[in-house]
Amino acid sequence: MSAHEAVTDAAPAEAAPKETSADKRRWIALAIVMTAAFMDLVDATIVNIAIPSIERDLHASFGAIQWITAGYALAFAAGLITGGRLGDIYGRKRLFLLGTAGFTLASALCGFAANSEMLVASRLLQGAAAAMMVPQVLSIIHVTFPAHERGKVFGMFGAIIGLGAVSGPLLGALLTEWNIAGLEWRPIFLINLPVGIAGLVLGRKFITESKAPKALRLDIVGMLLVTAALLMLIYPLTRGRELDWPLWGHLMMAGSLVVFAALVAYEKYKTRKDGSPLVELSLFKVKSFAAGIAVQLTFGIVLGIFFLVWTLYMQIGLGWSALRAGLTGVPFSIAVSTAAGLSVQKLVPRFGRKVLQAGALTMIAGILLYFFVAGRYGNGIESWQMILPLVVMGLGMGLIVAPLTDAVLSEVPREHAGSASGLINTTGQMGNAIGLGLVSVVFFGVIDDRHLERAQSPSAVGEAFTDAFQNSLGWAAVVLAGIFLVMFALPSKPKQHLEGGEGDEGAPGSGSGSVSEAGSGSGSAGKEPVLTH
Repeated sequence: MSAHEAVTDAAPAEAAPKETSADKRRWIALAIVMTAAFMDLVDATIVNIAIPSIERDLHASFGAIQWITAGYALAFAAGLITGGRLGDIYGRKRLFLLGTAGFTLASALCGFAANSEMLVASRLLQGAAAAMMVPQVLSIIHVTFPAHERGKVFGMFGAIIGLGAVSGPLLGALLTEWNIAGLEWRPIFLINLPVGIAGLVLGRKFITESKAPKALRLDIVGMLLVTAALLMLIYPLTRGRELDWPLWGHLMMAGSLVVFAALVAYEKYKTRKDGSPLVELSLFKVKSFAAGIAVQLTFGIVLGIFFLVWTLYMQIGLGWSALRAGLTGVPFSIAVSTAAGLSVQKLVPRFGRKVLQAGALTMIAGILLYFFVAGRYGNGIESWQMILPLVVMGLGMGLIVAPLTDAVLSEVPREHAGSASGLINTTGQMGNAIGLGLVSVVFFGVIDDRHLERAQSPSAVGEAFTDAFQNSLGWAAVVLAGIFLVMFALPSKPKQHLEGGEGDEGAPGSGSGSVSEAGSGSGSAGKEPVLTH
């Protein structure tokens, strides 16, 4: 389906035949971009379960292990805004294919890494390539699907997000345990090669190219400032504990705030100068977008903390195999996918933001239940005793991840689709990277090297890891309580949008895709068109 076909000035009754005449290709395109998003999400979590195997094989230190996970998130977060804007300027299909090619190549380098240094460098490259690929996913969905279908599509996308985030550990466990061709942990990266190649071949054929409706310029200064600010914040967080929290680390984190302020000032100047800023600051005037971004950031912190410490707790603290740890997470995966599917289609249209807030409270309940269970059973805890807290947590997560993307993008001006998508992903990944960095404080801060040296038995090590796990869960619950409060700024009820409303100013061939103003939503005739769902 071309952008010309997707944009219409006609009334809703006249738009329907166009939108149903050539929609076979768009579902194939959706499958392609969702597979890429799934591949990225799995790759962000699949490494966690293979950490003990990587540690043994490459003799990697705890610092190197942290960088193998946090380095990906850091490179991803630093490049996402730029990746979204590049898609707006040079074409979303082009950047998607370029990012997919880079991601596939980096996966091969990770799979054949000779030492921990090469693996860390390859993970940084992989994250940078993902930063070009992933922002195009939401943009391509917006320019490919009419408004009345987007609720269903975002429900599917939310389910994929939930499934990808929690199925990575199980897939990683199976690939590691199978030890295919004696490669141990390496297949967790090499499995991306056939998927990436298929995505390149099919994406070239079925994805329609689209760009921003007006010519934009690349904001190099903004790109450098946002990258520097993110690095200055996250790098010392990740290395701080390993280096005994040096003064320069605190100065870098404080300096990142100054750089962020400089970025805001420069982006305002760039907007006045030529209208092509890297970060479209006007987006933050949209209440639903600003609140959703805040939720994305804090929720990313929770996920960054939980998934890594959960793996370390089960595999190193309790001494479980990768397969047992992966299978233990299956109820979590099922719960997330089930709740994600129900939330967008059934619950959010009726209850609005209360669904997301219920998700936050449900996750808190699951975390507190896990805290109690871990403390009660200690080193003797069994997988079945974790099922209830994991299911409760999974249900809460599913209620958040699926409708959140739709809520954040619902009122975004269509020419800023790529920039908005980049910001959404950036804040989520930035939160994830911050969470991974905070693992040094909330988890490894409880398990210092001297504590482990004094541990004379596996049971003592298990007790130390259980204490650290409980401490991490406590912090995650506190952050989720903050998320619950921020959600009050989201719209209380979802807006009802109509495709092809009278305010639709889209011109055929503009390249902006399937976007129009809401007939009864946030806009009216003569105002700027918005993305609708």
